[in-house]
Amino acid sequence: MLRQRRITALNAVTATTTSNKFWVGGAKRIGLHFRRADHSAGSTAFTVKGSLEPFETGTGPVDAHGNPTGGAAVTMTAVNMLVSNVTNTNGQMRTRVNSTSLAANGDAFVWLEPDILVNWLEVTATETTDGTHSAWIVIEEEIPQIAGF
Repeated sequence: MLRQRRITALNAVTATTTSNKFWVGGAKRIGLHFRRADHSAGSTAFTVKGSLEPFETGTGPVDAHGNPTGGAAVTMTAVNMLVSNVTNTNGQMRTRVNSTSLAANGDAFVWLEPDILVNWLEVTATETTDGTHSAWIVIEEEIPQIAGF
């Protein structure tokens, strides 16, 4: 059975901030939801890094919602395979980006290209001038089945 799990990567931060590294290994689909609020000037650029390191590499604590975090032992690499939610024609197919910028109050969605594998993700919000920045990782994953009678 599939379920969606929402991880709060950044919760209303007010400066340039990098999230914890969160375990997303085995996810069927991964989406990211970015939000900028309290805007008066400037912008927020959201970037994503990932890792293929195994679960055992992670040395971080479990967050307040039970999500494993990776700690310093997990080496991250820029993920330049984000599928953007921009308007285009069917002939253009998917639009891939390496970041998403918001220059006003609002939200944006991106998805990881479904052809890539990733075990750990982290999000960075780079602030220019001001604002409040939030980011969520939404994964669709298989719930382990328990045999019953």
